[in-house]
Amino acid sequence: MVLLCAFLFVSCNTENTVRETPTSGTITIASDESFEPIIGTTIATFTTLYPYANITPVYKYEPDVINDFLRDSVKVIVSSKQLTAEQTQFLNDSLIFPETTSYVRDAIAFIVNKDNPDTLLMYEELYGIFKGSFTQWMDVNPVSPLGGIRVIFDNTRSGNIRFLKEQFGIEGTFPSNFFAMDSIHEVIDFVSQNVDAIGVISVGFISDKDNRKHREYLDMVNLVAVSSPNSDGKTYYRPSQGSIYEKTYPFCREVYFISRETFTGLGSGFIQFATGEQGQRIVLKSGLIPSRMPERNVRVVN
Repeated sequence: MVLLCAFLFVSCNTENTVRETPTSGTITIASDESFEPIIGTTIATFTTLYPYANITPVYKYEPDVINDFLRDSVKVIVSSKQLTAEQTQFLNDSLIFPETTSYVRDAIAFIVNKDNPDTLLMYEELYGIFKGSFTQWMDVNPVSPLGGIRVIFDNTRSGNIRFLKEQFGIEGTFPSNFFAMDSIHEVIDFVSQNVDAIGVISVGFISDKDNRKHREYLDMVNLVAVSSPNSDGKTYYRPSQGSIYEKTYPFCREVYFISRETFTGLGSGFIQFATGEQGQRIVLKSGLIPSRMPERNVRVVN
């Protein structure tokens, strides 16, 4: 009887400690791996402030994140792709009404080898590369000493591929000089070792100037500056915080939280934190653009 009472006492206490509220409980969040740095930092801050909250991030490729959400494997996802009308209707038919919340604006970045002199590309030149009409570096720069262009992605299922196909109006597959690695880290490493390569990554992996890993990545490769579409080719923009905010850099995109919670649980609490004052300041500090810019009141005294 003593052992039974002790077991029931522990069980009741355990149940109380894991009861899900906006600041406590246990959940799993699925995120496109392109947003791993900012999501990881935000979760670390949130769980430090709320020690009874246990959030496990799972980083996958965009189609897998969406599929997990539709199958009810996770209640909250982070993606730059919103649900389609058909996907939303599929959930509505099960009396699930997903909520989409803007979180952050980031961008696609293009990187080249340190020995590649071509770090300024016109939008139309990138269009030609992705359409397959520009296959040699001489097509971009007639005096380039380099040979063929190799375009490197993180994975064939990457959301970066989907975004650029939509950006350039490409249907079907990319040309034969396009290759996929297994992660964004491998893309950076490959480009740093191959002078003919141009890599495609999320700017969130290199945007935080206070992050040692981000600085190491920037030391390994050069960041490409791109002109606006139909410009005179005199002005180029790197994916900096300013150019993303002003949308002068042509490859910006919005990132969203999508939730299917049917009550105000830990997922809702985390989304409220991430899109609120504290969470958006984390975004700002990371070098990206908050969807809701934190206010800064300045009082001028004569």
